[in-house]
Amino acid sequence: MGLAPLVRLTILGAAFTVLGLPAYAQDYQPPMTEYGQPDLRGVWNFSSRTPLERPERFGEIEFLRDVDAATLNARPSRVVATGGNQAPSTTRVIGAYNGYWNDRMALQENSRTSLIVHPLNGRIPSVQDGVHVQLGGDITTDVDFGETRPVRYTHGGIGRTGPEDRGLSERCLVFVSGPPLLTGGYNNHIQIFQDAGHVVLLVEMGWDARIVILGDKPHIDSAIEQWSGDSRGYWEGNTLVVETRNFSDKVGSLSLRGVAYGTAKNRLLVERFTPTAAGVLDYEFTVDDPVTFTDKIIGISSMTSVDDSIYEFSCHSGNYAMTGILRAGRTEEADAAVAEN
Repeated sequence: MGLAPLVRLTILGAAFTVLGLPAYAQDYQPPMTEYGQPDLRGVWNFSSRTPLERPERFGEIEFLRDVDAATLNARPSRVVATGGNQAPSTTRVIGAYNGYWNDRMALQENSRTSLIVHPLNGRIPSVQDGVHVQLGGDITTDVDFGETRPVRYTHGGIGRTGPEDRGLSERCLVFVSGPPLLTGGYNNHIQIFQDAGHVVLLVEMGWDARIVILGDKPHIDSAIEQWSGDSRGYWEGNTLVVETRNFSDKVGSLSLRGVAYGTAKNRLLVERFTPTAAGVLDYEFTVDDPVTFTDKIIGISSMTSVDDSIYEFSCHSGNYAMTGILRAGRTEEADAAVAEN
């Protein structure tokens, strides 16, 4: 639906690091801006091949180096997350893009078995009693999960009656790049701007710019909800800490492909951006939502400075894809009517 990114031929600034802030990273002193703040400006790539959730067979083993060969090579079963209960996946997926467009580059070595480091099993915690976990499938699925609007996950949908039946990214509203920042199929870039009192986080996927006000300033009124929330930031040493709340309840507390956990209405998202070496940022996010989850979710990944530009993600919810989805629904209904007669 969005324009696929231009092929990036030159990527500079790649460095080797293992996440976890080793001693040399803690001692690293980044360059400073003219405002006396750590300089995070520029374009960063946050691609990662590490899964968000840890495969169950790894248990609480955090790093691949500690996994024995038999466990590493065991064939995992295919499941769909349901907030603590697991159900077999019945969706069938036809690739929307060929491999040419997919971003398969991981610029940082990550030896973790999952991006999630808390809970200790590296998996999304169970939801609280009464919290709904919304399930769905991709465009081609013929499975009816019995869900109703609003659709809070990013890809797929609950039907083809109208655009409101489709996922958030299909409607050009919210993408897997968040917040929080999670790797998607492409456009895994963010550009950071700074002045004395603000930081702007411009994510290429969806072309979403979050303006982070620095300092001890109150959030907007809690009655005002936004797709990407309302962000405030401050510095802890060399770390930029961004706290975001006031999310729309039309977004899941965690919205993924085909699954959304509760709503983000009560979510506090805390992100930490820490320079750990020249051209390398450690990125940590915490989803704190006790109304939805039985525990916090903490994830760690990294970003690499790239000598590149980002390009407008020109997403149009009324383009050929949405028209095709809805037209196909009308065609199936017409065929069914003919068959009945």
